[in-house]
Amino acid sequence: MLEKNKKFDLEERLINFAVLIIRAAESLPKTVAGKHIGGQIIRSGTSPAANYGEAQGAESRADFVHKMKICLKELRETGLWLLMIVRADLMKPALNLESLMDENNEFIFIFVTSIKTSKQKDNKTS
Repeated sequence: MLEKNKKFDLEERLINFAVLIIRAAESLPKTVAGKHIGGQIIRSGTSPAANYGEAQGAESRADFVHKMKICLKELRETGLWLLMIVRADLMKPALNLESLMDENNEFIFIFVTSIKTSKQKDNKTS
């Protein structure tokens, strides 16, 4: 039962995702491209966890939405880096990236939905 509940702990999922991104970046080839993409994906792929933590302490709904939008922006960037890794065939087997790409897409859906919901609440209170 504990494992089932963990799926819905967004902060925990984001931290686990960040760790997997770090591991993926570490396994990229030590070429110019591998080093560049590795650095970029570590920045964008670990950022959502930290920014989500910041959003939890937001000072207002507008501050919350802003921080959630940062998470969304970073997740979209991470998705592009993952796609580049796959298309450039930089990691073997690329199948390991499918679960990361799926999780990234789920996060994007969650953040888009959360931002829309927060904005709707703002409109109702105005």
